[in-house]
Amino acid sequence: MQTYNRISSAIFDVLMAPFGHGWPAFDMIVWPLVMGIGALQVYKFVSNQDAIARVKGQISMRLLEIRLFSHDIGQVLKSTATIVGKNFIYIGHNLLPLAVMIVPMIALMVQLVAHYAYAPSPVGATEILHVTLDPESGVSPDDVQLAIPEGVVLDAPAVRTADDQIFWRLRADQPGDHVMHVIVGDQVFEKTWAVGGSPRKIPVKRLRSWEAVLYPGEAALASDAPVVSMELDLHTRPLAWFPDGEFGILMWAMVFSLVAGFALKGFFGVTI
Repeated sequence: MQTYNRISSAIFDVLMAPFGHGWPAFDMIVWPLVMGIGALQVYKFVSNQDAIARVKGQISMRLLEIRLFSHDIGQVLKSTATIVGKNFIYIGHNLLPLAVMIVPMIALMVQLVAHYAYAPSPVGATEILHVTLDPESGVSPDDVQLAIPEGVVLDAPAVRTADDQIFWRLRADQPGDHVMHVIVGDQVFEKTWAVGGSPRKIPVKRLRSWEAVLYPGEAALASDAPVVSMELDLHTRPLAWFPDGEFGILMWAMVFSLVAGFALKGFFGVTI
């Protein structure tokens, strides 16, 4: 997960926000459009275009049979069964291009979310840093300490629970990207808190599981780390004409790329 997030962010941190994060319209339109065009190219060169066209024609013929012979129940049932079978074949022809597309499309969408779904915490905000330990690591919550930088104040004593969780209530007194250090024995784990300032890529979670690929704002935790997750509160960034938040951006990217793909399939000569 660490390597994947590092490579993905190294690429998209350069490509995204060419006009700055203050104007999201460019990335919110261009990248879903790129996804749609990219999907068309994958379909064109990876799928069996002749087979897809053939099975679609066969399905159309059976649908026509149902209309022409609607008075013949036996024929209608036979044509319907054939359509169901042909649909399974059609789906089968789509599996390979979908498998090829899924990784780069997910990488693109989660980077859009990381760059535009979240807003920095306001100066003066009080938030909870939530750290979860691996119960099999043998580390007790009492052995974990937090070092905070200038501009961040500990607002209350830490709360340590019996199920290996630790909560620190923190107050942001100054703007900036504050790096906090969670100290576990001789290991130190960094967690960044974005406070105030202009819109930018906001780190919200550091995770050890596969879900780390969904939060590329920071490097994933090592698979053998005693810390499972480090999280801060989320602040959704309003995007005016675009749906905001994680779900809104993901749905926008998916729907717009599909619309673009279907609108341009004739131009690129692709059968879907």
